[in-house]
Parts: sequence; structure tokens; C-alpha cells
Amino acid sequence: MYISELKLWNFRKYGKTEWNLENPHLVVPFKDGINVLIGENDSGKTAIIDAIKLVLKTHAFEWIKVEDEDFYETSNEKSNKLRIEILFDDIKGEEAKNFTEWLGWNGEGVNAKPILRLILQAERKNDKILPYDVRAGMDGVGHQLNAEAREYLKATYLRALRDADSELVAKKNSRLSQILQGHELFKEKDGEEHKFVKWFNKVNENIKTWFNDDTGGENGSSSNKKQIKDIVDAFLHDFIGDSISSDLKLAEPEIKAILEKISLETTGNNLGLGTMNRLYMAIELLHLRKDWDGLKLGLIEELEAHLHPQAQMKVITALQKEKVQFILSTHSPNLASKVDLGNIIICNGNNVFPLANGMTKLEPKNYKYLKRFLDVTKSNLFFAKGVIIVEGWAEEILIPALAEKLGCDLAKHEVSIVNVGSTAYLHFAKIFLRNDGKMINIPVSVVTDLDVRPEQGIFNTQEETKAKTAIQTDFNDFNGTPVQLYIAKRWTLEWCLFKSTLSNIFRESVAEIHSETNQFKKDENGIFKTEFETILIEKLAKSKGTSALDKVAVANVLAEKILKPETQISQSDEYIKYLIDAIKHACRQ
Repeated sequence: MYISELKLWNFRKYGKTEWNLENPHLVVPFKDGINVLIGENDSGKTAIIDAIKLVLKTHAFEWIKVEDEDFYETSNEKSNKLRIEILFDDIKGEEAKNFTEWLGWNGEGVNAKPILRLILQAERKNDKILPYDVRAGMDGVGHQLNAEAREYLKATYLRALRDADSELVAKKNSRLSQILQGHELFKEKDGEEHKFVKWFNKVNENIKTWFNDDTGGENGSSSNKKQIKDIVDAFLHDFIGDSISSDLKLAEPEIKAILEKISLETTGNNLGLGTMNRLYMAIELLHLRKDWDGLKLGLIEELEAHLHPQAQMKVITALQKEKVQFILSTHSPNLASKVDLGNIIICNGNNVFPLANGMTKLEPKNYKYLKRFLDVTKSNLFFAKGVIIVEGWAEEILIPALAEKLGCDLAKHEVSIVNVGSTAYLHFAKIFLRNDGKMINIPVSVVTDLDVRPEQGIFNTQEETKAKTAIQTDFNDFNGTPVQLYIAKRWTLEWCLFKSTLSNIFRESVAEIHSETNQFKKDENGIFKTEFETILIEKLAKSKGTSALDKVAVANVLAEKILKPETQISQSDEYIKYLIDAIKHACRQ
């Protein structure tokens, strides 16, 4: 069994003023296996995980209850009612027997499959949260789940900001002892002592005997009893009375107290935070491997905590091999690049956008391409407030410099540049195009060359119009969306720079990099030679056996020149306007 759907009404940021059970304020579909919640800070990832925890509870004996801050709040009032529904699907026969009286059915006849819907509805009255319970049923109201059924519906939870050093050492109410207490191995059967308790009692008897040993010590020293117990008892007799005596032993032989004396370590020495964190994760996930008929669900917040990128890759790879459901949140592009795109759920605004097959405009060929090329450097698009998709390194280098000069600092606006390294930008842009009627409110600028080269130094305007129309036609599906197309006025980025008001510093940059090319040098009057344009065309077109223009090196030098105080950017320049507009769109300006 696994969670196939979560519905929320007026829970934290997911709410509205109206209340209608037919229209939840948030619906989150989940898949069996890995589900990765991705988004910028405060996008609602933790709220989704906490909602599941409130209904299911965890194996770690945490005190989890609805709090005042869980109710949706507008600018001037707070709702007085919230609701959480969780739907379980693919319930096997051995699992279904635990919930017989609460099950519903999906489908008809022999094809009908059991499903289970849990409901938590809480209300506030006079600023107090009224008593509530978790119910189950398909009628919208349900019936209260008994304690035994709820035991089979607990989740394994890994909190964010894990402190492995503190949680794995022996101490009262340690996390380790809580986890172990929830395991079947430490459940005490009625009328039968656990083996740990029996062993502990034997140890206690040995300790008691040692303290009561009245035989003399070596070299004529006093006995153990005379040195400690007799002295303590003498004070007790004086303080209280002769009927009172001491009894020295370990703590009470209860399973909880015994488990609190256990610590978890590895065989290595001087372990760092990363290794300790993975050790902590291993013990937290203990319940996912146990043999039982209950839920196997792992909830993990910020899996990447204290883990370097390679360690993150190892952990997520291992988790994907487990035949259980995981719902995890992350801020890590490393993790985002390692899971299949269809397992990602983008959290944005007050909604979620699963990237599963059928929910986006992505076609099988797009998923296949992105599986290979959506690496760490490109996965940062999932966490940005704005995205600029470019074709190459030159654009990736120059656009931040232009943006800074325009007062649109990309870092400040949390805008990511995604360099796809080719004209394959549609594969990436379609991530933001939905089939489900939703719209991801992230401005995306796609910057592309026109790619119509001149013939003998002359540009064919008809071919340019044809090429531009073809590019725009491919983008018809994006009309009316935050994904916008910005096409170079003519040929390539470098040609546009050459023709723009930045032409002089562009030429200087080219001359500096290609210092051995005579035609790129200035004449005796300090003026660039007339052959500059001809050789530039040849190098951009890679014609007549000439070497190609070193675009990346030129862009590096040009970016430095753009950032100099004396450089002025003309926002009306028709040759670089497409770059300026792309920057402004991504920065919402």
C-alpha cells in the first residue's frame, strides 16, 4: 500500500476563505516509490510532509498534534477549520485485513480494488483547538480508527537539521531509544518478560551482590559493604529510622530504561557530521525493512543535510532501490538531477506541479532526453524564482554582466541561467508547460540565435523571416504562459554584439583573444580595419578553412569590459534588446 493522494483544506499556506469538500485547496498526487518535493524556500514542502505526519504519526513516539499555526491565515483573519485527507491505494490482501471495516473500493466487480481514505478535521473555537480524531471511510465523514489499526499506519520520519551526535548517544528519551521501542523486536508480550529485561535483572543481581559483599578486601582493606552501603545505611538510620536501608543497583529493569542506555556507533574513529548523519538515517529507516503487514513509508526532510554532493548521490541511489514509498523534500540540485523527472513535484506559490508523465506537455522523447542531460548545473531551474535558458557558454557568461549593468542582479532576484549547450531548449522549456490546466508562476526566458548566416556577406531577409516564423511556431504552445521566447535580431549573439552599440568593446575583446589575426588589429590611426567584418563572418561561419571564433574567451573579456563604469548600455539598441528583454522578464521587471 502507498499514499496515492493528499488533500488539504485550510492547512497552513494552502487555504482559501471558502470551504467546499468538493474543492480541496490543495491536491497532491503521489507515486509508489520516490516522490521528491522541490521548490524555493517557503514554497510549502514542509507543510505537505507535516500534514501526512499529523494523520499517520511516526514510529518514533513523537508528540504530534494540530497547533494554532496549522490553520490557514489571511492578512486579517485565521480560519477556524482545517481538514486533511490521505488516500491509500494498491492495498494488498494481507494489508487490507487490518482495515476491513474502513475500506472502500475503486472499480466494480472482480476488478474492484480496496482503497482507504483517512480524514483528520480539526476546528478552533474561542481560540482553542477542539478535540479531534483520525477517521476513515469513503463517505466524507468516516468512522474513528481504533488504536490497533493506527499502529499499522505509522510512517518513518527523518527530520531536517538532524543532530546525529546528540540523538545517537545513550540518554533519557534519546531518539535511538524511541526508534528501537517502536520496533517489533522490543514489543513485550503479555505476561512475558523481554530477554533484555531478564539479562538486566541478572546484571542487577550481580551488582547488588557486589555492594553487599562483606568479605574483606586485599591487604586488609574493608569490605565493599562496609565502605559504601554500611555508611549510607548508617546515615539513613540517623536521618529516618532503623527500618530503612539502601539498595544500590542499575535503573529499573524496564525495556524503555534499558534502551535509553544504548548508543549507536560505527567501527571508524573521529567520524564527521556527514558519516554520523548517514548512520542516523540508517537507524531511522529501520522500520522500512521490517517484515510486517503495515505501511512502509519514509518521510524525509532535506535529505542533503550535512552530506557532500557525492554522498547525496549515494544515498538517493540506495533509497531508490528500496521497494517502499518515500516522500522527501530537498533544496539540492544534486538530488534533483539524480531522480527521474517523473518523480519530481514542484512546489510553487500555493500549488504543486507533479512532473509525472501525462501531467506536463513533455513527450516520451523529452523525458528520455532530460534523463540524460538534466544534470546538476541545469537542475537549479527547479529552485529559481526566474529562469533564463540559453544555448551556450557565451550567453551564460555575458547575460549576468548585462543584468548587473541594468540593475537586475540575477543573484538578488534568484534567477538561474540554464545553459543547454545546444538548440534543445524546448526539452527544458516544456517542463513548465502543463496538461492539467495549472500554470507554474515562474518567468522563463528562452534565448536563441536566429541561425541564418549571410551568403557572401549579404543576409537573406526572406530566409530570416522564414526561420523566425519556424522558431515561433514551435513555441505556439507557450502563448499566454510565463515562458517567453527571445530571438536574436540577426544570425548569432556575436553578430548582434558586433552590430550593437557595444560594437567597439566587442571588437576590442575579439582583437585581444585573436591577437595573431592581422585583420582584427587596428590600423596606424587606431581604427579597426575594414576587413574585420569579413574575417568575423568567416570565423563565425567556420568557412574557408579558417579557425572558429573563440566565443567563450571573447565573452569572458567582453563581460569584464561591460562591467566597467564607463560602459553604457542602450536599452533601445535593437541588436541587444532581445537579451535585455529576456533579463527583465526573468527578473519580473
